[in-house]
Amino acid sequence: MIPWLGPEPVFPPVEQALSHPNGLLAAGGDLSPGRILSAYSEGIFPWFSHGEPILWWSPAPRMVLYPGQLKVSRSLGKALRKLDYEIRLDSAFVEVMQGCSQPRPGQDGTWIVPEMVAAYCRLHALGYAHSFETWMDGELVGGLYGIAIGRMFYGESMFARRTDASKLAFVHMVRHLAGQGVEMIDCQMHTAHLESLGACLVPRDVFLATLKEKIRQPQPSQMWDYHYRHESS
Repeated sequence: MIPWLGPEPVFPPVEQALSHPNGLLAAGGDLSPGRILSAYSEGIFPWFSHGEPILWWSPAPRMVLYPGQLKVSRSLGKALRKLDYEIRLDSAFVEVMQGCSQPRPGQDGTWIVPEMVAAYCRLHALGYAHSFETWMDGELVGGLYGIAIGRMFYGESMFARRTDASKLAFVHMVRHLAGQGVEMIDCQMHTAHLESLGACLVPRDVFLATLKEKIRQPQPSQMWDYHYRHESS
């Protein structure tokens, strides 16, 4: 059994999370900005599907990316050099969330339900949720979004409508955030895709120690000021 959350944004200790399914900690509560930010500050995130209650997770081990370990494959490096594209930050947050909410091939549904879209749009309006976007020929073709607290960034989801479009945004995000003092990006759970980009699994206590340090550090004034245009020669 897992606890059912009350009206206050208080969570049980993450050490109480289940091992099967890995990381399930609590259910219920709401998706208010205060509760979500409290969750992220403790290494907890919401993840649930249509028809389920709000479920809160803190898996162990944790998937993270250290910017210095970013892997750029030969084909991705070629795309970075050869394609005509533009990277924007926070110019189409709602559209990025909508793109991420579309079911993937072979999936019947999505965990980015309308309640989640509304909640993260509220966080975007408050300056906590951000999108990195890939544009080609004036069209949004891929991107990703996540949450930032201090100098800690929590990646949430990404999408692509053209080959490598989400990876282009990902690489630029990692390199830009590294320049702003972000030393670890939360990727939540293991996927082969994230592993191919350099993410790795770390023990929960290692993740939480870095998180507690980074969320207290102020953000540089230019942290959310980024724009890049690449034109092939």
